[in-house]
Parts: sequence; structure tokens; C-alpha cells
Amino acid sequence: MNRISALFSKATEPILNVYTTAGFPRLEDTMTVLNALQAGGVDIIEVGMPYSDPVADGETIQLSNQAALEQGMSVAHLFEQLKDMRQTITVPVLLMGYINPVLQYGVEAFCAKCAEVGVDGLILPDLPMVEYEASYKAIFEKYGLYNILLITPQTNDERIRHIDSVSKGFIYMVSSASTTGAKTGISADQEVYFSRIASMNLQNPRLIGFGISDHESFLKASKNASGAIIGSAFVKMIAQAKDLSAEIVAFVQSIKGKN
Repeated sequence: MNRISALFSKATEPILNVYTTAGFPRLEDTMTVLNALQAGGVDIIEVGMPYSDPVADGETIQLSNQAALEQGMSVAHLFEQLKDMRQTITVPVLLMGYINPVLQYGVEAFCAKCAEVGVDGLILPDLPMVEYEASYKAIFEKYGLYNILLITPQTNDERIRHIDSVSKGFIYMVSSASTTGAKTGISADQEVYFSRIASMNLQNPRLIGFGISDHESFLKASKNASGAIIGSAFVKMIAQAKDLSAEIVAFVQSIKGKN
């Protein structure tokens, strides 16, 4: 069973997914960050593949992408960093990024490499669903990779039902029509949106991302979903960390209310 499905099948508490940019804050920090996230108790790790034009991301993640690229990060180097990942990392791992680097690497070669190093799924916000279904779904399935699809407050019910029908693992529920890190906290309007989606009784679990930054917003989002995703707040923290591993463990535990 894919590690993502296994996680949701046995989860008894809200699931915490943390995004980190590969090769940040320093090029060779990637595995240090992953190991510390797991030590802190994270449930899913989302590894961002640095890209020069990350359109769905706000300033914090854009700057981390730029820094990682300037330090020499590439898709090939990321796979090299992750080649022994499964010797220590047992939680599900996703790669998040944009379709151009995947196309440049070669979709089938990319998926094969993901399977080889132990990646469980992909988040590619600019891969059109119709193109995914027509050209890539069979390749993803051949290598056991889940394609995590996104919905926003503007996604209509018909499209949400279709996304639910082709999804495996979970649906990434964007909390607002903005880039990552642009807003913090959960508004009353967002709670109405969360309740509307919850009432649709979708077959896949949902994780809420964008705007989650602390224990309070994590719990509030998790009331209407299976858990939540934190990105910008984490990247901002590691950019300033003096003791990277210790501060990552403390951050994850603070989000989950374990300290």
C-alpha cells in the first residue's frame, strides 16, 4: 500500500504535512531537514523542487527557491540527496513543484526515479488535469505515484467531484485564492468554505493549506479536514534557525501541541 493511503487509514489525530524547499537554507541541508521533521513528529513531508518561476508561491517560498537554485540545486541533485532517504525516513514523502523541470527531466524517467528513491506522490499545480489524465496518469500509476490535486474556493462542485474521482491519497484544499504565505489565520468566510466542502462527503480525505502557521490555525483547519499543510511559516523559521535540527523538532511539536 502507498504510504499515504496507509497513513490516512490508521490516523487518529489531525495529520500535519510540512513543506520544505530542497537545498535550503543550505544546499546540503535537505536530509538534515527531513530527518528533523520526522523526529519532531510530522506525518507527511512535502519537498519543494526549486524553480525559477514558482507562480503559486508567495515571497517567502520564492526567495527560498531562488537561494536554493543559486546554491546549485537541481532535480538531478535532489534525487542524489534522496537516494538513501528510506534508510531513515518512514513517513510519506511528496515532491512539490512545477511541470517544466519534470518535462525537461522526462516524465517517465522522473517517475521512475521517484519510485527508486521512495517518493510517494507529486504535487504539480500547473499540470492541467485534462493533460494529466490523457498523457501522464498511466505513467504515475505504473510507478505507484499519487498525483495530489488542488481545489480552491473558486473550484465548482462538478470539478471537485471529478477531482475526487481521479484522486488517490488526499485532496489539497487551498484555503484562499492567494499565493502561499500571503495570509495567516482562518477567517469566518474560509470556515464556511471548509464546511461546504465537508458536506460534499468526498471519498478522499482533505488537507488544508495556505494560511496555516501555528497550533491554533492548524487545529481550526483540522476541524473541517483530516489535517493541514504548513509551508511559508516553516521556511521562514529555518531561514533564521541557529540550531537547524533542534528548532525544526521544536517547531513541529509546537504545531501539534506536543510541547
